[in-house]
Amino acid sequence: MNIQIENRQKQQRVSIPQLRKVARKILSVSGCPDAELSILIVGDRRIRQINRDYLQRDKSTNVISFAQQEGEAIGGGDLLLGDVVISAATAARDAADAGVPFVSELYFLLLHGILHLLGYDHERSGAAEAARMEAREEEIFAVLRAEFPEITTAP
Repeated sequence: MNIQIENRQKQQRVSIPQLRKVARKILSVSGCPDAELSILIVGDRRIRQINRDYLQRDKSTNVISFAQQEGEAIGGGDLLLGDVVISAATAARDAADAGVPFVSELYFLLLHGILHLLGYDHERSGAAEAARMEAREEEIFAVLRAEFPEITTAP
């Protein structure tokens, strides 16, 4: 399992070793224990630029995923999943608004991004697929809460 993490922001404290452990757990629970993944933590300005340049959406967002593979090849085995980009600034605001710790929101966004890499979709698919993704998020986030005590509540 190769997980590359780069933190390009300074507003929020992010523990790279702990984030790597959380990513490993998400991948393991998802049936992809040997998958490769890249995680980039940025600020609002950078995620807005990425969103505009690659997705033609000129606005900031909390997480963006760029899958390397699509369709039936997703999941299992040695696999380069893709990239997850998270705005720490947006995550911090969302956490404050929800009354949850920053790390809870950060880990949830990582989970959400990885599920997109695994083919889950809540935006372009129907309500049934969105519900399937939400159920999987809840299931895996419960596993994370049980293993990582810094997650005190779900976002």
